[in-house]
Amino acid sequence: MEQTPVKILYIGNDPSVINTFENSRLFEMHHEPNGLMAIKWMTGGEFKAFGPPENLELRVEIDAIISEINLPGLNGLSLLQEIRKLHLSRGIVFILVAQFITDALRSKARSFYADGCLQKPLNADRIYDRIRYLQDHHPVLLDKKHDDFARPYKTPVAKRIFDVIVASLAIIILSPVFLLVTIVIRLESKGKVIYKSKRIGRNYEEFDFYKFRSMYEDADRRLREMGNLNQYVIQEEAVELVCSECAKLPEGELCSPAYYYDGQRICERLALIRNNSQKAFWKIPNDPRVTKVGRFLRTTNIDELPQLFNVLEGNMSIVGNRPLPVYEAHALTKSRWSRRFRSAAGMTGLWQIEFRKRKGFMSEEDRFILDNMYAQKNSFWGDLLLLLRTIPALFRKMNV
Repeated sequence: MEQTPVKILYIGNDPSVINTFENSRLFEMHHEPNGLMAIKWMTGGEFKAFGPPENLELRVEIDAIISEINLPGLNGLSLLQEIRKLHLSRGIVFILVAQFITDALRSKARSFYADGCLQKPLNADRIYDRIRYLQDHHPVLLDKKHDDFARPYKTPVAKRIFDVIVASLAIIILSPVFLLVTIVIRLESKGKVIYKSKRIGRNYEEFDFYKFRSMYEDADRRLREMGNLNQYVIQEEAVELVCSECAKLPEGELCSPAYYYDGQRICERLALIRNNSQKAFWKIPNDPRVTKVGRFLRTTNIDELPQLFNVLEGNMSIVGNRPLPVYEAHALTKSRWSRRFRSAAGMTGLWQIEFRKRKGFMSEEDRFILDNMYAQKNSFWGDLLLLLRTIPALFRKMNV
C-alpha cells in the first residue's frame, strides 16, 4: 500500500540528515539552515527578528519539524520554545536530533515538550512511523489548548508566598525535632543524616530531593534485587513474545507504527507492553533495607520534613504532585499521563489524601489519574483545602 509522504521542515545543515530525507519517498522536505530563517519561512516572511511578534500566522502546511539541537544562533531547545511562544506549533510534531543524546538532554527536551529526541544516524522508516502515530494518537497534538500546555508551568505568586511563610515557620518550630532525629539516626547506623536523590518535578525539571535517611547505606545497590517485592507489579498475562494483532495481518505488516526495541523491529503495541512490564512507582512493603529508626520516621512521616528546605529553594511547594525518581518518571511512557508534570511538585497532594481515604489501596492508574486531575484543576484555595485534609491524616500510622 502506497504511503502518503509527510511534509517536514528540517532545520540544520547535516548532509547525512538531508540525504536521508531527500532519498526517501516517505518525506517532502523543506530545508532551512537556522531557527530564525525557519520561523521566517513558516510565517511567509512576516517574522522580524527584532520586531514585535504580533498577529503571526503559520503560512505553510507541514506535518513535522525536525531540528538539530546544535544550531547557529537559537539552539534547538530555544527554537522550540520560541515557536511555542509564537503559537506556530499547533498540530505539528517537533523532533530534536543530535549526534549524541544524554539522559540529561532527553530530560531537558521533555521539559520543553519536544515530541522526540533522536540520536543520529536517523532511520527514515522509524521517523515516518513516529510522526504518523503522533498525529493520530498524541493527545497533546489533539488538545485545543495545546499552546497553553506547551508553556512551562510557573508557580503563582500567592502560592509561592504561602510556601515560603509556611516552610520557614515550620522549620523554626520543628528545629528541636530536626536535632533529635539527627542524633538518633547517627546512633543507629553509619551514613549521612540527609539522603539526597534526584527527582523530577514541574516541567520535567530535575532537582535534589531531601529526606531524613531511613535506610542502610547500601540501599540503592540492593534495589534491583528486590523487583519481585514491588507492590505495583502488573497482575497480567505473561508479556507477549509475538504481537497477537500483527499475527492476524499479512507477513511483514505491523498493527501499529514500527518501533526498534533492543535492536528488533516490532510494532509499537508490543513495545509498550514490554516497557510497561517494568512498572513505575516502586513501593515495597516491610522493606528490609529500612532501619528501625527509619521505619518509625516513615510511619510518622517525619522523614519528609527536610523537604521544607526544598520548598524554600523553590523546587517544591507545600501542596502539589509528588516528584518522581528519575527511573519512575522515565517509565511514564504513555503520553496521556504527562500532564502531571504541569503543576508544582509538592510535599502532599491529592492522591495522598485519596490513598488514606481508601484505607491504603490504590492502583497505579488511579495515581496517574489523580495526578493529572490535580495538574488540570489546582488552585490556591484548593491547595488550602487539601492541606487541611492532610493534617488529620498525619496522626494516623500509615506510610504513603
